Amino acid sequence: MEAVRSPAEIESMRRAGMAAAEVLLLAGEHVEPGVTTDAIDEVAHAEVLARGAYPSPLGYRSFPKSVCTSVNEVICHGIPDSRPLVSGDIVNIDVTVYLDGVHGDTSAMFCVGETDAESARLVAETLRALRAAIGVVAPGVPISELGRAIEAVARPGRLGVVREFVGHGVGTDFHGSLQVPHYHDASNATPLEEGMTFTIEPMLTLGRPQVELWSDGWTAVTADRSRTAQFEHTLLVTADGAEILTLTADGRCAHDLAVAPEGRGG
Repeated sequence: MEAVRSPAEIESMRRAGMAAAEVLLLAGEHVEPGVTTDAIDEVAHAEVLARGAYPSPLGYRSFPKSVCTSVNEVICHGIPDSRPLVSGDIVNIDVTVYLDGVHGDTSAMFCVGETDAESARLVAETLRALRAAIGVVAPGVPISELGRAIEAVARPGRLGVVREFVGHGVGTDFHGSLQVPHYHDASNATPLEEGMTFTIEPMLTLGRPQVELWSDGWTAVTADRSRTAQFEHTLLVTADGAEILTLTADGRCAHDLAVAPEGRGG
């Protein structure tokens, strides 16, 4: 997949991104104590199909569900199951839809019931890290600067930055060859270009950021079982910055549900 999208592909990605944002927002509204992640997956699956789209994760390298649901110490790629959520959990829902020949990819954290202060801080700071990285996107900026912006948020709060999973090019392919590390990697000096589309999806931890993989081949967890959080948007590089493609028609996103009112916004 080429890193720079054609005008027609960009228009399709706006539609796919909007659909993904709508589905994630609706799925997030179902997060509450007693609800299973299987039930959330069912809601998201139905909403994706209602928009004439396909859930990109379903069947991707044999992934068995339509969304990823990552609870507490699960960093990413958690498989929905029959475990009920309980008050105090934090959960990431990751939605990708395939529509009009392209993919729209977004995720958000949700706090279940009453969450402890450290978990709430982790969630808020991870969202702040994503926004910081989006804020430096512009033509000519080296990709490494996105990771620098994320680390500038994470380090003062003593939060770990997961290195094994990165943002990626997205468009006609679910995962393009363009990689977006969430840490500063000076060797990755690829300059951003107008028309590029990719995800930024920082994963921060309360403890050490080392990763273990479950035997299912998908579920990645923190080795020390500390809690972790992730937020994700699909971005388009514009002439003077970035356009967030994974927003609803009225500019909302599920990130609005994750934090206190004073911190809200896509």
